[in-house]
Amino acid sequence: MRARKILIINGHPDKESFNFGLSEAYKKGAKKTDAIIKEINIRELNFNVNLEFGYRKRTELEPDLLDAQEKLKWADHIVWIYPVWWGSVPAIMKGFLDRVLLPGFAFKKREGSAWWDKYFTGKTVRLICTMDQPTWYYRLINRSPSHHAMKKLTMQFIGVKKVKITSIGPLRLSNANFRERWLQKIELLGAKNK
Repeated sequence: MRARKILIINGHPDKESFNFGLSEAYKKGAKKTDAIIKEINIRELNFNVNLEFGYRKRTELEPDLLDAQEKLKWADHIVWIYPVWWGSVPAIMKGFLDRVLLPGFAFKKREGSAWWDKYFTGKTVRLICTMDQPTWYYRLINRSPSHHAMKKLTMQFIGVKKVKITSIGPLRLSNANFRERWLQKIELLGAKNK
């Protein structure tokens, strides 16, 4: 059986955040298998987060974004780790999505049609999201806007059918035991390549 190719993408702009601990925990678990692991820490990339001309005019991709596209093409399983801020993803991660998941790379609109071709079929995705509200409140009261945007409107739009979500919260008032338990759970996910 072929080794699973896993790409871990961290969308938190602060390297001291718990999100980076979660990335390390997932990687630690995945290393216990025969998986091949690559990483992207969006905060370390040198790129303009603004898709200046929308899709009207092409903005040339910086070397870091070209490298990110190669890693995304390479991966079988993509793990996104990020905080939920204002019901969405951090601005730097949104800019990364806008700049990298371009027409011709992640999808292609069909001429004269409302439909499109999806180029990320066959891949799987795990979203690991931290938040400062209880996860049940985010789901039941706020209707999980970032989960919906990432799963349905982004990942499934480009062809990823299997998208699993792990929500962690409330983080702001959590204690060391709560965080340690989550690091262990995320390490187990990594060990299962899920």
